[in-house]
Amino acid sequence: MASKLEEDLSCPICLDIFKDPVMLTCSHSFCRACVEKSWKDKVSKDCPLCKKRHSKPWLPPDLSLKILCETFLQERDQRASEDLCSLHQEKLRLFCLDHQEPVCHVCRDSKKHSSHQFRPIDEAAEEHKKNLEETLQLIKEKIKALNETEVKFDQAEAHIKVQARHTESQIKGQFEKLHQFLVEEEEARLQALREEEEQKRQRMKVQMEALRAQIADLSQTVRATEDQLKAQDISFLKNYKAAVERVKQRPLLDETRLPSGALIDQAKHLGNLGFNIWTKMKDLVSYTPVILDRNTAGSRLILSEDLTTVRGGEKQQLPDNPERTDYPWSVLSSVGFDSGTHSWDVQVRDCRWWYLGVLAESVQREGDIESGLWRVWFWGGEYRAQSPPHGPTDLSLKNSPKRIRVTLDCNGGKLLFSDPDTNTLIHSFKHTFSQRMIPYFMCGSGDILRVLPEKVSVTVGLN
Repeated sequence: MASKLEEDLSCPICLDIFKDPVMLTCSHSFCRACVEKSWKDKVSKDCPLCKKRHSKPWLPPDLSLKILCETFLQERDQRASEDLCSLHQEKLRLFCLDHQEPVCHVCRDSKKHSSHQFRPIDEAAEEHKKNLEETLQLIKEKIKALNETEVKFDQAEAHIKVQARHTESQIKGQFEKLHQFLVEEEEARLQALREEEEQKRQRMKVQMEALRAQIADLSQTVRATEDQLKAQDISFLKNYKAAVERVKQRPLLDETRLPSGALIDQAKHLGNLGFNIWTKMKDLVSYTPVILDRNTAGSRLILSEDLTTVRGGEKQQLPDNPERTDYPWSVLSSVGFDSGTHSWDVQVRDCRWWYLGVLAESVQREGDIESGLWRVWFWGGEYRAQSPPHGPTDLSLKNSPKRIRVTLDCNGGKLLFSDPDTNTLIHSFKHTFSQRMIPYFMCGSGDILRVLPEKVSVTVGLN
């Protein structure tokens, strides 16, 4: 059956593609030979279709129609040649599953294709198009995921900028209290912050450029493959192996999270800032043995400016960085311990519930972290303790402590929880801590936990 285009390019008289087309004054077109033959032995030169008289003494050529017909014939001849086997000039009606190529009936019976499996062209084309579309769908889904990741990276970059400005403000505030003689120290710390900000923003920009490049590359592959899917069956199957190879060469990486350490390390800039200069102005500073890490704080926690106090509050929108756990009420210390003895006091008074303990550094922050968590907690008026892999243990306390002292003896393999106000042991764990342990904190909405500062003194030795 002729296509609509072929019908439009056919002479109404001979019903074949126009040859040397001419246009009558009524705008109908015919082959020159056809219309001249129809007028033979006729006095009146009327249009064979509408019967209107042709008023001109000559037959003007229809050049536009002639070009269209010639182009159509060339393309039709090219398509016809593509449908033929290059070896046997037979119609390509089969597809060899072993060689993944169209073949003719002679090819099927040849030695080259002995014992091979074949499918009709239409069945093979349908099956392979389906396979390629499924692979293409994976790339489209990956592009969608990468676009979502790009949004996260944009948000993270904005968060880094806010962190940097916020940290800068805090640093300036502390240095203002220390007055002029600390100007040089202040500038040194601000410079370190600016360098880290620039480094991490540049690193983020590099990540984003790589992400955009991957999106563009995959998008180009999608467009090229979709164009291939629109091709005729024979043309599609001839280029199928190349199309599949092009698609498979595009790795579907799974980089949908921020890299570790992407955010500003605020604890490095703010943690124990005053302690680092306390030898000059010890009366104006305090030292806190454990500094909270804002990059690990859950979405329901608010940290104080000096990173020593945590309060439960409304949910916040935070970057999905790998340092953060899945628990919206938890936060970790900025440092961990793997040797020596360390202790820190936490003010827990008036808290409706709280968790205190240490978390093994190797534990994956995403998912259940209880396999590496040693802790004591207060919930529903009851005190309990738990360590892996054991279940919780009920604790009996005569008085509710206002402060909890956590003591980690890495070398001795002990973790102690006590009430420093009454010098009473609450609970102890014995374990060989073979890796770095990080102080862990949890509290509920409206509750406040504060890591208390230690008293500091200066001893000057005389030579």
